[in-house]
Amino acid sequence: MTKKDDDQVNRLERARSIGLARYMLIREAADQTLTGRQRGALVRALAGTPHTDPDGRTVWLTRWTLDRWIGEWRRGGFDALIPSTRQSQPRTPPEVFELATALKKENPSRSAAQVRRILSAQHGWAPDERTLQRMFVRTGLTALRSPVEPAVFGRFEADRPNEMWTGDALHGPRIEGRKTYLFAFVDDHSRAVVGHRWGFAEDTVRLAAALRPALAARGVPNYVYVDNGSAFVDSWLLRACAKLGIKLVHSQPGRPQGRGKIERFFRTVNGEFTVEIASGDGEPGRQVTSLAEMNRLFTAWVEGVYHRRTHSETGMAPLARWMAGAPFPVPAPADLAEAFRWSEHRVVTKTALVSLHGNRYQVDPLLAGRRVELVFDPFDLTFLQVRSEGHDAGTALPFQINRHSHPKARPEVPAEEPKPTTGIDYLALIDHAHSSELADKVNYSALGWEMPTPTVDLTTE
Repeated sequence: MTKKDDDQVNRLERARSIGLARYMLIREAADQTLTGRQRGALVRALAGTPHTDPDGRTVWLTRWTLDRWIGEWRRGGFDALIPSTRQSQPRTPPEVFELATALKKENPSRSAAQVRRILSAQHGWAPDERTLQRMFVRTGLTALRSPVEPAVFGRFEADRPNEMWTGDALHGPRIEGRKTYLFAFVDDHSRAVVGHRWGFAEDTVRLAAALRPALAARGVPNYVYVDNGSAFVDSWLLRACAKLGIKLVHSQPGRPQGRGKIERFFRTVNGEFTVEIASGDGEPGRQVTSLAEMNRLFTAWVEGVYHRRTHSETGMAPLARWMAGAPFPVPAPADLAEAFRWSEHRVVTKTALVSLHGNRYQVDPLLAGRRVELVFDPFDLTFLQVRSEGHDAGTALPFQINRHSHPKARPEVPAEEPKPTTGIDYLALIDHAHSSELADKVNYSALGWEMPTPTVDLTTE
């Protein structure tokens, strides 16, 4: 893939991140059950507070912009919020940006507004203040800003079941010498455990194994509140929530307000469940020999003990309080499967081929030279759906398959058969050859001379 193709893919990925940020911002205000007055109040509140864009900048949005995004989302769904990736030529001469950069470096305390005043006084014209600020952010010249004070949740509780789920991961005992992790989601209103899964890794695949059955059985929440762990900020989770109409909310780093309920649940898990699991030979507790057994025992404890016991704060059993709001609509199997597929973008070659993690696929020749979205099951890379500009463009036919699953889709149980080895130590061979070559050269040390040191001009590297 050429540098131009890489730039196109990067622009498309950035556009998708902007679309996701817009969706997460307007999701609540776009709820069709709201009255015009309620929606107006929410939009005014959004327009009256600062927000952080995908580049980390603090921005203010107008009511007109928010209303336009809501209208686009209603007409075209999530794809309508993704901005165009076409780039226009910059209208500001590069020498003006160079002078602005020099002025900022000369005095880092100068704001973009002040730099604009100096440029205007010098040349009689200057770029917009926002243009200069974006340039300073892009080049790393932005002065340090005081952190934005995060929202405080206090003793918040959702008004009804499935209004908000809180998710997190717990480090558990070792099974067969391997550490285990529990992904769990707790309904904020009822404290019911809506989804859970023990696994051998704290990654996106194990997170999906806990969340997908929860959505299929318990319905779709309005919000999912998680931390900033690598599994919770992966693009697949953003895509899944956007497809199902869920607003994904991340807690501020170092400020975990609102996460007390699931942390309290994890303390209960450690005090009542994992304490009964033997973590090594000779230790008291049940010897668990497989993940299947671990998940079976945990499900029995959740459904038979935790869900049936009166909660100290709500005064009701978690399952009974959750069922008080039933029934809850569940997503159609096809919609759920689509939401949990992964996607990546590629540029189709002139021979109508696309590459994905070492595999090559044949697509429609009419797509040659275009950027396409490849949608797939991470455990089966032999079948890919192709989409162009948000529309279905058929399937990709396998042309050369070197791997059948995504690199992140690691199985729970690795292959027991060791990989065949040739017994050849390549590094030892080249080390021996290098040593032999040095032995044949003149020994400058023995002659009392210093080995000449080659001079490298770093400015040409």
